[in-house]
Formats: sequence, C-alpha cells, structure tokens
Amino acid sequence: GRHYFCTELWSRVCNLLPPIAFPDTSHRAFSLIHTTKSRKTFDIRFHTAEREQFGLYVASMSSVSVPFYQKHHKHYDRDYRSSQLHSTMQDYRLQEKRNITTHSHGSEHVSGFTHTQDEKLKHSEGYIGGESHFVQKNISEEHNVERIASHTSRKVAIRESAERISLNKKIHETQEFHKRLKEDSLLRLPEFIIKPRSHTVWEKQNVKLHCTVSGWPEPRVTWYKNNVPINVYTDPGKYVIDSKYGLHSLEINNCNFDDTAQYRASAMNAKGELSAFASIVVKRFKAELDDFSFHLGRFSLPSYDFFPGDSHVKFDVHIVEKFSVSFGKEGETMSLGCTVVVHPNLKRFQPEIQWWRDGIQLHPSKWAQMHFSGECATLTLTHLNKEDEGLYTMRVLTKSGYELHSAYVFVRDSEAEVAGAPTAPLDVYCLDANKDYVIVSWKQPAVDGGSPILGYFVDRCEVGTSHWVQCNDTPVKFARLPVTGLVEGRSYIFRVRAVNNVGISRPSRVSDPVAALDPSDRDRLKGIPLAPWTGQIIVTEEEPAEGVVPGQPTELTVTEATKNYVVLSWKPPGQRGHEGIMYYVEKCVAGTEDWQRVNPEIPVKSPRFALFDLAEGKSYRFRVRSTNSAGIGEPSEATEFTEVTDKLDVPKAPGHIVPSRNTDTSMVVSWEESKDTKELVGYYIEGSISGSGKWDPCNNKPVKGKRFICHGLPTGESYKFRVRAVNAAGLSEFSQESEALEVLAALGGGVPDGVFPEQSGNIDGLTERRARWDGKHEASQPARDTLLSCDAVFNRHQLPTGYGSLPHSAPDTSKEVNAKWTSKTNQRSSKVQDIHEEGIHEMGPKIQDKHEKGLKVPDMHKIGSKVPDENEKGPKVQDVHMENLAAPTPPCGITVLESVHDSMVLGWKQPRSHGGSDITGYFVDYREIINDKPGKWNEAHIKAISERAYRINDLKENMTYQFQVRAANMAGVGLPSSPSDKFKCEEWTIAVPGPPHDLMHTEVRKNSVVLTWKAPVYTGRNEVTGYYADIRETNAKEEQWSSINEKATSKRFVKVQGLKEGVSYVFRVRAVNMAGVGKPSDLTEPITAETSPGTKEMVIDVDDDGVISLIFECTDMAGGSKFIWSKNYEELIDSSRVTAETKGGKTRLIFNDPGKEDLGVYSCVVTDTDGVSSSYAIDEAELLRLLELSHEHKFPVVPLKSELAVELLDKGQVRFWLEAEHLSPNAQCKFVFNDKEIKNDEKYKIKVDHKTGLVEMTMEKLEDLDEGTFTVQLQDGKASNQSSLVMIGDVFKNLQKEAEFQRGEWLRKQGPHFVEYLAWEVTSECNVLLKCKVANIKKETSIIWYKDDREIMFDEKHDFKDGVCTLLVQQFSKKDAGVYEIVLKDDRGRDSSMLRLLEKAFSDLITEVCRMAALTATQVKVQSTEHGIRLYSFVSYYLEDLKIIWHHNDTKLASTDRVKSGVTGEQIWLQINEPTQKDQGKYTMELFDGKEGHKKSVELSGSVFDEAFAEFQRLKQAAIAEKNRARVIGGLPDVVTIQERKSLNLTCNVWGDPVPAVSWLKNEKELLGDDHLILKFESGKFASFTITDVRTTDSGKYSILVKNKYGTETGDFTVSVFLPEEEEQVVTEKATKKK
Repeated sequence: GRHYFCTELWSRVCNLLPPIAFPDTSHRAFSLIHTTKSRKTFDIRFHTAEREQFGLYVASMSSVSVPFYQKHHKHYDRDYRSSQLHSTMQDYRLQEKRNITTHSHGSEHVSGFTHTQDEKLKHSEGYIGGESHFVQKNISEEHNVERIASHTSRKVAIRESAERISLNKKIHETQEFHKRLKEDSLLRLPEFIIKPRSHTVWEKQNVKLHCTVSGWPEPRVTWYKNNVPINVYTDPGKYVIDSKYGLHSLEINNCNFDDTAQYRASAMNAKGELSAFASIVVKRFKAELDDFSFHLGRFSLPSYDFFPGDSHVKFDVHIVEKFSVSFGKEGETMSLGCTVVVHPNLKRFQPEIQWWRDGIQLHPSKWAQMHFSGECATLTLTHLNKEDEGLYTMRVLTKSGYELHSAYVFVRDSEAEVAGAPTAPLDVYCLDANKDYVIVSWKQPAVDGGSPILGYFVDRCEVGTSHWVQCNDTPVKFARLPVTGLVEGRSYIFRVRAVNNVGISRPSRVSDPVAALDPSDRDRLKGIPLAPWTGQIIVTEEEPAEGVVPGQPTELTVTEATKNYVVLSWKPPGQRGHEGIMYYVEKCVAGTEDWQRVNPEIPVKSPRFALFDLAEGKSYRFRVRSTNSAGIGEPSEATEFTEVTDKLDVPKAPGHIVPSRNTDTSMVVSWEESKDTKELVGYYIEGSISGSGKWDPCNNKPVKGKRFICHGLPTGESYKFRVRAVNAAGLSEFSQESEALEVLAALGGGVPDGVFPEQSGNIDGLTERRARWDGKHEASQPARDTLLSCDAVFNRHQLPTGYGSLPHSAPDTSKEVNAKWTSKTNQRSSKVQDIHEEGIHEMGPKIQDKHEKGLKVPDMHKIGSKVPDENEKGPKVQDVHMENLAAPTPPCGITVLESVHDSMVLGWKQPRSHGGSDITGYFVDYREIINDKPGKWNEAHIKAISERAYRINDLKENMTYQFQVRAANMAGVGLPSSPSDKFKCEEWTIAVPGPPHDLMHTEVRKNSVVLTWKAPVYTGRNEVTGYYADIRETNAKEEQWSSINEKATSKRFVKVQGLKEGVSYVFRVRAVNMAGVGKPSDLTEPITAETSPGTKEMVIDVDDDGVISLIFECTDMAGGSKFIWSKNYEELIDSSRVTAETKGGKTRLIFNDPGKEDLGVYSCVVTDTDGVSSSYAIDEAELLRLLELSHEHKFPVVPLKSELAVELLDKGQVRFWLEAEHLSPNAQCKFVFNDKEIKNDEKYKIKVDHKTGLVEMTMEKLEDLDEGTFTVQLQDGKASNQSSLVMIGDVFKNLQKEAEFQRGEWLRKQGPHFVEYLAWEVTSECNVLLKCKVANIKKETSIIWYKDDREIMFDEKHDFKDGVCTLLVQQFSKKDAGVYEIVLKDDRGRDSSMLRLLEKAFSDLITEVCRMAALTATQVKVQSTEHGIRLYSFVSYYLEDLKIIWHHNDTKLASTDRVKSGVTGEQIWLQINEPTQKDQGKYTMELFDGKEGHKKSVELSGSVFDEAFAEFQRLKQAAIAEKNRARVIGGLPDVVTIQERKSLNLTCNVWGDPVPAVSWLKNEKELLGDDHLILKFESGKFASFTITDVRTTDSGKYSILVKNKYGTETGDFTVSVFLPEEEEQVVTEKATKKK
C-alpha cells in the first residue's frame, strides 16, 4: 500500500507542480531515489532553491480543491486504508507544518552569484548559446508525502504566496544578468540552413515551402509574394504560416493560377536581414469536372448563432398576434408580423428573428425586408410574385432554445394585359452556363387564359443595361431553352413570357445574373489575387523535353437531349502529360461512318459541351478527342445512337382525387401520383363550386407530394377539385373531377394554419402532425430540438434521462402540449436492428455476442497496442520486467453510448497508468438504484472484454443503474472505478446520434493538440455523416464553448491549432447525421497547452540508398514502454507497405514501396509515458518531393541547364549542343549516333568546355545517312547523365530542308535579292501600293513586274531609290485580284517575290481599302429637296464592299418608302421624305469595312431642322404649283389644212388642279361658240374645237387658253382653208418642182 501510495504521490507531484523558471528548464528540480533493500523508503531530493519552492507548493496543495473526478473515485478515499496508514498520515501532517514554518522563516534565498560561482558556471552545462548556469546543493531530505495536503491558514497562504513571488523575481533577475553578460558574444546574422525550393503544381493542389533558419537572437521570418507581405487574415484558410524550432513553412491551399509568383522568405534579427527566394508555377488543367453544387433554393439547413451569456438565465418566449394564412396578388406589397414577448427582457440578450420560406432561410433583399423593433417582428414582401408563394415560418432564437410560428401565403396572378392571355411563368433560373450558351429553365404557369399555351419567349438583358432582347423567334414548348449569341465574359439576366392564341403574358420575375463563361474560368475568377504581378517567374525545375499526347476521354454520355440541343459530358483522360488539355467533339449521322468535327476551329476547355443545329428526327453518335501542344489523341468510345427529339414526355394525369374537410374555410385534397413521370416539377390544384362550371387555381406554385390544403373557400359551398401534373415537357391533362364536398369544419378542428406541405427536404404533400427535423444544431444546445409541423408550443429546456425529453406532436389535438419522448420498443430508430435478434448495429460498428450477458463493441481506431484475443494461438509474451509491474489504475469517464428498453451500451476512458504492461481486459459491474438507495454490485460478465465499450443485456426497463469498471494487466486486476452517474434504462428514440466515446488526446504541444475518438454506438435515424469538435478553457463558463471546425469532418481525429501556451483547455466531440447534431461526448481531462521539455518531433528521412522512412526518438521510455505506429490514428492494417524497426529509444517506419496508398498522417505513441507522441503528415506534394529526393539519392545525375538541342547556323551548318550546370576537369563526354560513338573528325567537330559546361558538335551538312538518334553521355565521378535527340521521319526531313533552305538563303544573298518581300499597303487616296525592299543592286540589275504571269509594261525604267520597288494600283476592285510577281536579275543571279491577292488575302486588302475609304468620308451635311430632307457625305472612293448603316438616335434605320438610303457616284445619302417633328435627332452614318465601323454624325434638330424643314416646304409648294398649274397636255396640231365645206374637229387634253377655265382665241381674239363653231370642255379634261362648215374666212391663227390659280398656258395652231381648184393647182406645182 505504501509502495503504491508513494508512486501515486510522485506522479501527482510531477503533474501538479508547475515548471520552475530556472535558467535550464530541462534540468530536473528533484529526483526520486528508490531504496531497493527495504522497498519502504523514497528520497525526493531537491536542489537548493528548488527545495524551498517545492515546500511552498506542497503547502499550498491543501488550498486547491480536489478535482471532481477524484471525489468520485474510491482510489482517492481515505476510508478504505488501514489504521496504521492513517496514523502515519497524521504524523506526516504535523511534520509538514513544521517544515513549512521552517522554510518560510529560516531559509536563505539565492540572491546573486559570487566570483567563484561565476567561474563554476562557465564550466557547467550549456546556457542559451551553449552554456547553462544553475546552483546545485546536494541536500537530501526524506519525505513521506500524503496525496492531499492539509489545509493551511489564510495568513500562511498569503505569506507563502509573497515569498514565492519574491523567489521568482530574484531568479528572473539572475537570468537577465547572465544573459546580458553573454548576449554580445552570441549575436549572429540569420543564415538559411535549408532554403525554400521552387515547385510546379496543378490547380487546386496544395503546396508547402520549407526553410530552416539559424541565428541569434532567433530570427523572425516573414513571407512575401511578389514583394508584398502575405497576410493570412485577408483570405482565411488560403495561407498557413508555421514556425517551429527554426523550421519555417508557408502552405498555400487550393492553388489557383493567381498563385503563380515569386515567393521570398525574409529572416531578420538585430544583426541584419537575409532573404531566400523560390518560385511557384501553377499549371491549369481544364479537364476536371466541376464540383457538384446544389441549385439555390432547393434545400438548406438553418443555422443558428451562438448566444453567449449566463448559462443560468432561462428565457421564455411567447409569440402573440400571429400572422395567419394570407392572400396576395402579384405586384402588391405584403407584410407578415408577430408580436414576440421574451421574459426576462434583457437588453444585452436580444433574441434573433429568422424568417424561412419552404425550409429555406430568407435574407434581406430587394424582394424581402425584415424588421424587429424588440417586440414586433415583420417581414415585408415588397413586390409579390408567384415565387413568393409558400409556407412562411418565423423562428425566435434565444440561448434557451427557440419558438416558431408558420402560416401559408398564397399569391394570385395579376390581370393579363390582354384578356384571355396566359399568366406569367415562374422560377426562371439558369440550368447550365458556358461561354457559348446558357440553358434557361422555368416552370409553367397554372392559368393558361382559357386557351392552350403555344409556347414561351425567352428574353435576355445584359447586366447594367435595361435593353431586353428576345432570344427565340418562335415560341418553344419545352420549359428549357439554350440561349446563344452571348458575349463571353458578360453577365445576363433572363425572363420568360408565355403565349397563346390570344396574346402574350406578362414577363416573369427575372433570374439571377449568370456570366457567359466556361465553368473552369468562372471558378478561377472567384479567387482574389493577393498581390499584383511585379516580375518574372524564375523556374528552377526543368519541364519535360517532349510533350505527351493525351489519351482517350472516358465515360462519354449524353446527359440531356431535346429536339433543340444535345448536351455531352465526359471524364478527362488518365494520360494527359504536364499541361492542360482541350477537346474536339465529333458527330456521325446514323447509317454512315462519316465523322464530322463539330468545333474544328476552337477546342473546348470544359469536359461538357452543348451541340446545336442538329437535324430533328435524325440519330447521331458522338465521340471526343483530347488535344494539347503535343498533338490530338485517339477518340473516345462513341456513344449509342441518340435521336434528336424531346425525350421527356408530358406527365400522365393524376388519379383518385379525394377531398376531405379541414376547417370552415379550407379543405384537404389528396390524390394518387402520376405514373411513370420523369422529372416531375409538381402539381397544380383547381377548385370549382359545384354547378358553376368555373375553375379557379388553388395554388400558383407547383407543389410536390400527394396532398394539399386549399384555403380561402366560402363556408357552406360544395366544392369539387381536379389536379394536373407538370414537368419540363408541359402540363398533363386534368384528372377526373372529385366528388363534391361541402366546406365545413372537420371534427377536432382540422390542421392549423402553420401546417402545410413541406417544401424542403423530404416533401410529403401535406405535412402530417408529426415531428420533423428542421434546423441546425447550435453550440449552446446540448441536443437537437425538433421543429414540429404545427403551432404547438413545447418545453425545450428539459432533456430525458441520458438524452433529454424531446417534444413530439400530439396525435389528436392542435393545442399547446408538452410532450415527452416515450420508451416504446416499436419507436426504435429504423436504422438500428434489434441486437438480440440480429447481433449487429446496422449503421454503427459491428457488435458480436461473445458472452451471455453482453456484447462487445470493437474499437474502430487504435493508437495503442491491440489487446490480445483469448482465441489466438500461442501465448503472448511481453518484454517487461515483472518486478516493475503494477496493476493498472482505475478507468474513468463512464458514460452511456446507447440505451434501449432492456440493455445499455457503456463506454469509458482507459486508465491513466497501465502499470508497466498492456491492458489485457476490463470487467464491468452494475447495480440497481431503487428510491435513491444503491443495491448490490453484480458482475456483467465473466471473461475480460478487450474493448472500452460494452453492452449489458437483460436490464429492467425504466430502472436506474450505476456502473463501475476495473482494468486488468499481467500484474492483475486493478481497483474499480468510482461508481458512475445514475443512468435510466429507457428507449432512445431521438433522431440525432448518440455521443462519441473514448475521446483521447495526444501530441500535446504549446499551441496544438490532437484529439481522437470513436464513433457513437447509437447513430439515430440515419448514419453519422461527420463530427464537430468543441473547445473551451478549463475555467471558462459552460456557454463559452466554441467549435473547432466550421464544417463537419468525416474523420475521427482532428488537430487543434492556435492554442495559447500555458492555458488549460477541455474538449468534447459531437456527432452529426441528417437529422442534426447529437449529444456531446464526455469532456477530456484538463489539458495544458505546453511542450514537455525534451520533446522531439517525428522527422522524415531519405538515406543514401533512397529509402524513405519516418524516425521518432524518445529519451523517457520506461521499462515496458513500446512504440505504437498508426496511420490516420488507426491501426496499421496493411503491414506489407511499411516495416517498423526499433532499437533502444529510437524507432523507424520504413516505406517499402512509397505510393499514393501511403498518403495520410502517421503517428507514433510511446506507451507508459506521459503522453510522448508525435506525427507527420504526408500529402501528395510531400510524397512527390520525397520520391524525387529518393530518386536523386539512388541515381545521382549530372545536373543540366539545358537538354540536347539542335540549331542551324548562317551557312546551313547544324549544331548540336547541351549545357551542364558544372563539369569537373575529369568529366568525360561522348557523342553517340545510332549506338555508335562519334569521333572528332572532318565531318563532326566536337568541343567540350569544362568551365562553362558547354558541349557542342557541328556538322557542315545533313545527309540522308545522318537520320537517327543523337545522344550525349556525361560521366562525372559517380554522377552520370545523358540526353538524346531523335532526328527521324518528318523531324529530320524538316531540319534537313531548313538547313538546305538556310544554305540557299546564304547563296541567294550573294546576288540581287529581296530584303523585304512583296507586300501591299493602302494609301490615303484609297489606292493600293505594292512594294518590296531589295539589296545588293547595281546599275545592270533589271526589274520586271507580272500579274497572272503577264508582264506589266512601264514607259519609264524603275530607279531603286532607297532600295524600294513599288507598283501603284488605282481604283482597286475585284478585277484587280490575282497573283503579282516581281523579278530581279543580273549577271550574278536572279530572285523573285510573289504576292497572292486571292481569297482571304484579297478579302483583307479589300477590307483595308474600305477602311481607308471610310476614313475619307466628309462630315454629313443637310440638304432640302421638294420631297423632304437629304443627308449626304462624300468619300474619295466607293466600292460595294463598303457597307453603309444609318442610325437615328442609336437605332438602326430600316429602308422604307419614306426613309431611303443609297449611293450616287461618290455621294452617300439618306433621303427622309415628308419629314415630321419625330425625325429630329442625331443621325449617324456608319461605314463598316468588314472589321469595324466608322461613324459620321449630324444633329438634325433645333434651328438646323427648322431651316431645312422650311426650305423643304418652300420647294414642296413650288413643286406642287408646277405640278398642278393649268396646261395643255396635247392633241392639237401645229397647222391644219382643210378644204372648204368640210368639217374640222380638233380635240386636246387639258390638265390642272383645280380644273382650269378654257377659252379659245382667233388671232388673239376670244371666240364664242355657236352653231358654226362648237366649243366644248368635258369632264374637266377634254376640250374640243369643231367647225361644222369650213369657210375660207375660218383661216387664221387659233389658240386655246387654259387658266387656273397656279398658272396659264396657251396652245396655238393654224387653220388654212383652200378651195378644191387651189388644191389641184398646188399638186401640179409640187409635181413640177420634183421634175
């Protein structure tokens, strides 16, 4: 007993005594001497001042309260000890009081050092820079120490505290004194022992830069990126900077392209500053699939804030004046509000108000505004849309829990702009976005306006503008449309309009903005660069000399196919080289083998692609090829034939519509789901008063499920209902009408307002009155609360035994209830099978029945040695000394991990001390507690169990039990633990998981600690998906818990960083599943963040043979201590991959074949020590570094600055060369061609420069025999290297041709030749000038021009002024297209240059001519005409390729009858006929040359327009007058010859508006009509002149005079009357004249 007691005393002294601040903190202040003969006495020896300080601490131990876990353990009770020991302890107390008094008054403290002592210090152990000073006195004193010291008086405690402070102060002064003595001699500049090395990584990988720095004082290291200091707080999680023991690191997480930069580590101390540089190059690889992301609005869990405050304050929340079911209309504003009463009302603890719609939390936006005044909470929907319809929930959160209220909001359609038009679509969002297209999706409206919807129009608008553009010319019926024609990089919003035979609906609510970018570019742009690019990147690692042609893409599938488009997706190839890859997509029509490339010009970057312009009804196959700079890879496997048609069918109509009564204004409608429906969006319900024939929508937003509550029905009316389903293909036919049912309240009151179809997660139509899990666990809640589907108010402040009393909904009432979770067997979670029947836990660890009383729960991860199984063959011999063994200390931390009606699973923590041997098993006892009286202890099992979790069966339901556990090792069974807390055996029916167990800590450092745990036995309703670890300081309040990890981790370990040195912490862990966060585990024991003296970290080593191993060393090993290795803090299962070697206090873990399977965190724990452990993480970057280092050690190489390369010299000579970083004078070099060594001879000129490392070989000419492989072999001591260059096939032929061309060029330049070959330029006069530059010309050199092999003749001989030859082509047009050639020749040789002005080259030239012509355009001028206003401009030269576009106020003008444009000669004009005031504004003439537009503008407004319009009116009036004046159109001859007695009848046409007055004149005298002279004017057009009986007196000059208000005109004619004889005489005279 004394032996055991003294060992415990020593352990407690070591744990409770704080570190004493001596100059050498690693030196022990005392030692334990064990006298082996008597085994009864122990010496605790102190050294001088330490002895006095220890006395103070021992005396003050009595004032420290005993920890809670010691109070409950029998081991710390004094009652069970013998009376002899009790007497000895009383003697010890008296002796201790005397010792304390002696030390307090009579001791002398060390206040300084004498000269002799200072000399001794120089020869003592090292201090700071290598010397250490301490005072040692060999004074030993025997003490028999009691575990709990006696209490001291208040005066003694105060005196001891003052003396302790004085002692510490003097020790500190002594330290500072000697530190100043040696400080100057110890100062050293910073020096980089290991410099950071450059890295090349892929995007999204992590990279870490390391460096080791020495110097005194210890240098401070700062990291820079492009000379800008790195701030880890600007982008949390991006950068991790660590500094430990001179090893400094910068870790960059999730690298992106912006991380390509030069990084600098700057080390600085009092002596100066030194920097080391490294570069990081991030390669972009575009073939990765985008991370899967949920669409917004689908489902989200609520989150709670942490409410600090006094844990004893309990808040009661009451919600009064609640909002009820509300009805609104599109475009209106709606407010929902409640009055919230919180008691007590503390200003510093205000509740948080959250608003939710359909399970999704709302946040303030332009659509929703939230306000809380302290009592009244309101939500204002500023502009209602159908998207706002749904179940609204207001949640009031306090530190004590939360309360909520829910009600449904209906939104009716606004009136259509055109009667009979459909209502607006809803829920417009972007399904997929790329740089070439955006797929827009929407939901069909419930109301079609009485006429079937023909389709939908999609409009787009660029963000930042208000100009909407219609995307499709014809309506589309499918509720998805790919929108093309977008500008890459710009953002757009979209809206949709429905159309039927009557008209078009109002537009829907606009979608969220989306950018027209590739997904990979969109992800890259999310990052924010830390610093601007300031310089070049110097990459010290060489890239591979040759690229790798990528392999075949895999898993090519058609993800979506409609009649408008097909979307493909695939996975990148495994073989891709070291650069990014892109893709070509090919298609093949069914029945052919003709593969056509869809994107021949621009390959795509992302591994998905949308194809448009496919023939509807045809079938296609598709395949994909990968490409990079090395070439195009083989095609992927082709897809099956895909027909271009809509694959999605319109859903079938629902069936079996059954209405049922609910309240006096609502009814519940249920139905059978549509069969074989794909991509169901939801259902629309319509209701009608029986006999009315009018159907009204009950919901304007599709709902899923099979039930719905229709509100707002008039009481007493008989209603019938019908339902139809909807998906992207359209709406189904209506279901059959239901039977009519009168609207009356159901018995029991029906379902409250807050109960409505669930819209988040598990949608089940009508929310049943049962508990549903909603929300997220908050740190202040011990367990997950339930969100009920009704307005019931529950007590959320009490929890049932072991887990708490959680509320559930009452089956037959909607009133306020306080429900308690019952312990019924049939309510057990469906995820857990009955262990008695199945013997297995479905979602948790496997449980095997090994004993009649219990079941063992195996340890899921181990960091210690495995307990031997009793069934294993052969004895387990442990390498320990039996004389050093002791029974283990009692276990602690007993907790319940799972409870059912007749069994419970216990878990506990391992003993603090194993007693020098491995734990061989545990024994569990239990006893009943009846009326708070404990019963007799019973054994739960006979055989020892190896795990720290055990199920006890055959317990009594609702009985309270206590448990105790004992541990056993080779020395025997230890003392039992203190009785556990009281636990009630009852069924756990909660949905969240139980507590994790076996929470342990390891690797305690001054700023970090590692936690490990086991999975909970009880997993709740679903499997465990992750864990949260919490932390708080030991003395902090309960509500000050904070979470270590923001997101749940799937691992069962976590490394806690950022601890404060010397601060004590406690930790706990919570498990989470789909239902929420479970009960926390038991707390760890208080852990002080400090690094134990002499702690050594695990190091990675690569020896000379390239073997990679982890090394860990421990100097404090006990006799039975062992090194236990683990991976990811779990037992190393695959021992074939690693080999562990241990020798003394050093262990090594060797990697047999390092690979990706070895990635992880490797840790090593030393048993039977005070937590000696360490770990090392190997990620992909570290593994790559180690493999490279291993290869370098195995196969040393001569480093090369450049690989073997080839280049051509001026005369066509071929030079092969490479450059090594350094070559010793003894280095040897060999050139090998096709496995034959090349010697230095006439053909091969070999030269080696050992100083520069340059090796070169020159050949005068390449012949056909020189095709093959050239290799340079270097040997420099043990190091060797070689570099090869393959010169075969096209590579050799191309080089040979290039060499011959280079030689020909050299020969060509010996005579007249072209320095610059023939090219063209366009002059400012729009003429084309062909020119070239020649050299080596003399007088005899001739020049000849050709076009299409026909010589162009010139009158003058060309002079070579400035060595330039030119040919001017005026009025260049299509006829001038052709091939132009210029020839130089003289007696020294001939040279020619040819210019092909055909196809693209001609098009480029025409474009330039058009550009120059556009630049010559004059300013637009204004000219008035009789028809209107003409705008015109002149150009120097006009040709048809110059496109002309006119704009009016930035709107393109189309050619109409009133507004016309054209070109006349060199004049470009725009004619505006009959201008009006609307024609005022700015007119712009845009001349488009094929690439860009050139604009000339004129402002036709104000006085300019007024003057032009006035001139137009004047000209117009003049034209009208000219047009409408009276005139004689025709019909009158100049001369009329008629015989007497004949009748003369003349008729002419007359025009005029108004109708002119007509008069006739003879010899300028007016004639009046009579019987002889008949004058007529008919129809206002025809004037006739008739002489009935012509006489000779009628001869003369006649005139017709027409006259109106616009003018007068006359028509003259002469009448000559002759007698018959006169006529005959006239004929005779004419005949005579002819003869």
